[in-house]
Amino acid sequence: MRRYLVRRLLQIPLLLLIVSFLSFSIMHLAPGGPENIIFAGDPSAQFDPQAAERLREKWGLNDPIHVQYFRWVKNVVTGDMGRSFYYRKPVATAIAERLPNTLKLQAVVIFFTYLIAIPLGIYTAVRQYSVADYVATTFSFLGTAMPSFWVGTMLIFLVALKSKGLIPTSGIANYRITLETHGLWAVLVDRARYMLLPTLTLVTGSLAGLMRYVRNSMLEVLKEDYIRTARAKGLSERVVIYRHAFRNALIPVVTLSSGILVGLFSGSVVTEQVFAWPGLGTLSVEAVNNRDYQVVMAFLLVGAVLSIIGNLLVDIIYVFVDPRIKYD
Repeated sequence: MRRYLVRRLLQIPLLLLIVSFLSFSIMHLAPGGPENIIFAGDPSAQFDPQAAERLREKWGLNDPIHVQYFRWVKNVVTGDMGRSFYYRKPVATAIAERLPNTLKLQAVVIFFTYLIAIPLGIYTAVRQYSVADYVATTFSFLGTAMPSFWVGTMLIFLVALKSKGLIPTSGIANYRITLETHGLWAVLVDRARYMLLPTLTLVTGSLAGLMRYVRNSMLEVLKEDYIRTARAKGLSERVVIYRHAFRNALIPVVTLSSGILVGLFSGSVVTEQVFAWPGLGTLSVEAVNNRDYQVVMAFLLVGAVLSIIGNLLVDIIYVFVDPRIKYD
């Protein structure tokens, strides 16, 4: 196990270099540049080719791509992610301002998704072809098929607009409601109102997919010989299901969980756009639209790191879930 972990850790720098260089090169092939976006965003300014060229020289955008890339790598190694062209602030600051909003939303979504999906998947597998199984399976197909922007739009139309302002459709909070003026309970209720629709939108898709995954995995395990043997020994159905079947069905679920870290950081781009949620998903869209290379590269780098760490953690968890798995 130790040799395997060392080998995986030694591979990380090479993987990051390959991913970051390909991303950096492809991104710079896109037409236009941040200087054009800045001029386009100021209605009172006329495009001046000489001024645009001075900006490109100032930002080093006229240098060859490999020169720009290694300069960026050098800065990242020293802890400097650069300065945003569009927001006129350090990239780390721009990300830090949005990160708490995304973490709060994604943490709530992940909590409710796993809290509901795993028991529901087990229940429908144990009671296959029952009414509950048909209802849950139908929901899972619908939840998987419906795009998040459509779910969000329908929730706004069917729930928010008919609540007469009780459930907001955008933003994250009413900042006039504070701990000092209204107390903790009022603040929690206010934040929950703003989080309700984005959470429902994200949970709908995530819950449907995870529930089907758990159900299918449980159905495969329940057909195994050792499950029949456990029942023949007279073990209670609860022990058979949760101690023998579910533990072996966890491996596909653990595999599916490898993207949690990336999801916590990146958020949900579409849902954040629909509900004007000022998180990292919205920031990434704004950065791409405005050719803000520094912000985009920071997102890609952190996303790659979290993806690698997530897969490594999953490999480690495999050993505890299934002792038969050994790494040479």
